[in-house]
Amino acid sequence: MPKIIFSSDENAYRITLADPPLHILDITMLEELRNAIARVASDRHVLIIDSQGEKAFSAGASVQDHLGDRVATMLSNFHDCFRMLAKLDVVTVALVRGAALGGGCELALACDFVLASERAKFSQPEINLGVFPPVAAYQLSRQLPARKGLELLLTGDSIDAAAADRLGLVNAVFPLAEFDARADAWLQRLYKQSASSLRFARRAFRLAQTADFYERLGAVERLYLDELMETHDANEGLNAFVEKREPEWTGH
Repeated sequence: MPKIIFSSDENAYRITLADPPLHILDITMLEELRNAIARVASDRHVLIIDSQGEKAFSAGASVQDHLGDRVATMLSNFHDCFRMLAKLDVVTVALVRGAALGGGCELALACDFVLASERAKFSQPEINLGVFPPVAAYQLSRQLPARKGLELLLTGDSIDAAAADRLGLVNAVFPLAEFDARADAWLQRLYKQSASSLRFARRAFRLAQTADFYERLGAVERLYLDELMETHDANEGLNAFVEKREPEWTGH
């Protein structure tokens, strides 16, 4: 069964994460996600990214795929998705009904707009495993005041939809029972505009934001692979998670 479902209508392309309940972003799913993004053209108003079910938008990247010789492939596939999203002309919207954790949070925050249900949660818990999220290190430094972004990065704390709204990480929060209808009503404000004009306006807004994204992500990626993953604690944290035990940190 595919882990990604791609569909479209007259207004939107839609990429749906389809490996419930947690929609873990493993290497296979990331390859499907990359292929789906490659199918998005510039002839719709928006690209919607959502997921099946209400428990999780995505609980993040596969920890198993961070281990050993798989980590370079996983990180390459994962970051390719973000580079491709950044290059799209079409407006991107994440629909987050449940938990967006780790790589799932990064995927949501990579979109131009985030619509959340009242039960949504956002977190970058990678620090608890002795690692850090490369894309979020960039995103949180740009989308939040520095101290708040660093707090989320270094504590791994989870915030609810209301807190995310106050911080400006989401555009709107809707009751879960009304989520589909309220999200569609919100999207209608974009659908009534010229699709081509939306693309030009988005490109103008994004010019300054993404000008250094590729260079900085590359630098963060090298820090992750060449330095962090050579430490004892990074590998200890990941292995401890897989083995369901508490990590034993050495500070090195």
